[in-house]
Amino acid sequence: MQLLIDAGIGLLSLVVLAAPQPVVLPDLAARTVAEGTDSGVSEFRQVTVRAVEEWRALWSAHSSEPAPQVDFSRSVAVGVFLGSRPTAGFRVEITRVTIEGDRAVVQFVEHRPEADAILAQVITAPFHVVTLPSVVLTITFQQLEPRR
Repeated sequence: MQLLIDAGIGLLSLVVLAAPQPVVLPDLAARTVAEGTDSGVSEFRQVTVRAVEEWRALWSAHSSEPAPQVDFSRSVAVGVFLGSRPTAGFRVEITRVTIEGDRAVVQFVEHRPEADAILAQVITAPFHVVTLPSVVLTITFQQLEPRR
């Protein structure tokens, strides 16, 4: 902790300067671009895409459908791909994006089927992709446990 005493213009003020603490700001405006359970990305991936070329490469690995339009002069795309799962009933959800200091934290949850659920025996590959304002410099991911 540091004390700063200012005697400017005849007034005495005391300011306490503490060590900088991470500041968590309200949620960023995240817009879902795509989500579902049928991705061509078969391994777990957390992605940050800042350019059209990267977006086209990711999307071509993900789907044969045309890529959604993203304005990378204003936005950055972030996504979570769970990879292959053995049955239906799995999904991923980006639940919150907050600013902590100079980075954005993308929080996501992997939802799993209940142990006694009757499920389609089909391989799935859940994914969720959102866009954020491009002013975010560093992006990290944090997996949360689902609420039961």
